[in-house]
Amino acid sequence: METLELTTTQTAKDLGLLPEEFERIKEILGRVPNFTELSIFSVMWSEHCSYKNSITWLKTLPKDGPRMLAKAGEENAGLVDLGDGIGCAFKIESHNHPSALEPYQGAATGVGGINRDIFTMGARPIAQLNSLRFGDLSLDRTKWLIKGVVKGIGDYGNAFGIPTVGGELFFDECYNVNPLVNAMSAGIVKAGETVSATSYGVGNPVYIVGSATGKDGIHGAAFASKDITEDSVNDLPAVQVGDPFQEKLLLEATLEVIKTGAVVGMQDMGAAGIICSNSEMSAKGEHGMRINLDKVPTRQENMKPFEILLSESQERMLIVVYKGREKDVEAVFDKWDLNCAIIGEVTDTKRLEYYMHGELVADVPADDLVLGGGAPVYTREYSEPAYFKENQKFKIEDVKEPVDLKAVAEHLLSHPNIASKRWVTKQYDSMVGTATMTTNRPSDAAIVHVRDTDKAIALTVDCNSRYVYADPQKGCAIAVAEAARNITCAGGEPVAITNCLNFGNPYKPEVYWQFVGAIKGMSEACTKFETPVTGGNVSFYNQSSDEGPVFPTPTIGMLGVLDDLSTITTSDFKQPGDLVYLVGESVNDIASSQYLASFHKISVSPAPYFDLDKEYDLHQVIKQLIKSQLIQSAHDVSDGGLFITLVESAMPNGFGFDIVSDNSVRKDAFLFGEAQGRVVVSVSPENQERFIELLATSEVEFSLLGEVSDGYLTIDEESFGHITDAKLVYDNVLHAILGE
Repeated sequence: METLELTTTQTAKDLGLLPEEFERIKEILGRVPNFTELSIFSVMWSEHCSYKNSITWLKTLPKDGPRMLAKAGEENAGLVDLGDGIGCAFKIESHNHPSALEPYQGAATGVGGINRDIFTMGARPIAQLNSLRFGDLSLDRTKWLIKGVVKGIGDYGNAFGIPTVGGELFFDECYNVNPLVNAMSAGIVKAGETVSATSYGVGNPVYIVGSATGKDGIHGAAFASKDITEDSVNDLPAVQVGDPFQEKLLLEATLEVIKTGAVVGMQDMGAAGIICSNSEMSAKGEHGMRINLDKVPTRQENMKPFEILLSESQERMLIVVYKGREKDVEAVFDKWDLNCAIIGEVTDTKRLEYYMHGELVADVPADDLVLGGGAPVYTREYSEPAYFKENQKFKIEDVKEPVDLKAVAEHLLSHPNIASKRWVTKQYDSMVGTATMTTNRPSDAAIVHVRDTDKAIALTVDCNSRYVYADPQKGCAIAVAEAARNITCAGGEPVAITNCLNFGNPYKPEVYWQFVGAIKGMSEACTKFETPVTGGNVSFYNQSSDEGPVFPTPTIGMLGVLDDLSTITTSDFKQPGDLVYLVGESVNDIASSQYLASFHKISVSPAPYFDLDKEYDLHQVIKQLIKSQLIQSAHDVSDGGLFITLVESAMPNGFGFDIVSDNSVRKDAFLFGEAQGRVVVSVSPENQERFIELLATSEVEFSLLGEVSDGYLTIDEESFGHITDAKLVYDNVLHAILGE
């Protein structure tokens, strides 16, 4: 046994372990660990792998539902039953810290990693989305970050051949140092073709397949579990390097090898590399492994045991194979010209024994390393920050209504948070695979056809982090509600969510309070909409020493199902003369709106108006209207308020609108407030009577706004310009700042 490098409390601290954790490791092993063993514990017990500071609260989220095939934590991704023997695997994950240092590779490998989570389960990825947050767009660093991240996502996704079908982009100074890069993927699998991340069967060979192992990404999981500082640039080796062409080969080989029936279990190598796959698969299957690290194909010579074990080199998988079926497996990987090396075998010891040239270099119990096993679990203190009470004191009466509302309209149309994201999306291929049904038809959610069926899936990512900062519980419930509203407006039925929980340092009570509040809000809303949580990830430490934490950003990725393609509903007005209705109530509210934040520069206000029960009722009515084919379009009211919703519905076909405001609320609140629970629909005159009848039998408020016109934007008989001018501004905001 390698003993030259026995460790101390200081070494443990340097690797991110607490003194009490070092003591616990000595207890588990019955001796002082060597450096390789301590490195193993440091990555497996990092927040990124063990969720030690979050799991107590994550367990309170609703996980059960009639469509669940794999629940949160059971597999690499959530698995949902679409009916007719078809499942959908989907998940969202963060790659924030790597993207802050090396935006191109950080984002590219985030895309690669999330797709591997999907195809390791036997599902073929068919759609990707992303949720991106950056700082002040006038800063050179922000421009460098966004250009690198978008290019990284585009290059990897396009080369890998999976369409990017949706996403969101948001700018705020709180993300200046620490951007957020969250990537989501969804894939389709037939019943009986899934594979589990498990390991069993004494003597079964353990393979590593795919790319060779290099020194990139070592201690990446630990790096993702600390604040970003000026010294973070020294952590560049913690950023992995991706190769999408290799991943494409790995995808095809993986799906083919599963069909041989020779695979016991399989897991991709993401955070913490080999050690993570070894320990999680062994703990799940209640077995052990004996691994020869010198058999691992490496890119560099003389790699140390801990470097091989902890490397997060991309495009690699661990596969456990039934003994005697080695040739079948090797034939598949040879065909695709990929490394395929036996590095060990399954044992009945429940321990992980690592050898280098015959010498035992580490010996650790698998179960003690993992979440749900012996990994530490903490409940951190939390306390309400002083700003929260200040936010509640806000009164709309204290904000003077602008005389010139056209100036507000122009301000919002040209704000990067509202304006077209065309600069980003034109770098992504949304058509590859040709299953995307909403590329040229604007819809509130992305709709992707499931081949050989008449079904489609609906996908969206949503979170207004300004709302969550203002009120974490309400703000996170709104994120779930908005995702459900988007899927409903697109003609789908919301079925489940995945989440990416981006927060600051969990050891700070005010940050942890935001986290706890967000979990409570998510639970409440997911229970109401019957959209269980299938998994996701937690990304803490999104803060810098100078700037403090980012806005709490619990990004919600939601999956919906369309059992009938005829229910697809788009958000664009179809013809002049159609009637424009607001379904939901107008509220005298401008809290936390883009209008209040950037036009008035007021950051102290509560989250916008939100009533979960009324929101739920609204969704049911919209579904009925769509099913009864009574509406021409549906578009939810969100960022920028009603005015922006109307403009976005008018732009695709060059129409305008002629509407009248509701004089029971302030005009700025009516046009630019972001009160929740509202959808703009257009109705052809011949359907008006049936439309009114259906709504009159519900409890949901609705009002006639006006009608679709030929191109002028008219509010209360006052012209707000022409749609072509509005579109010119809206389409070119990011191009003007970032170039072509």
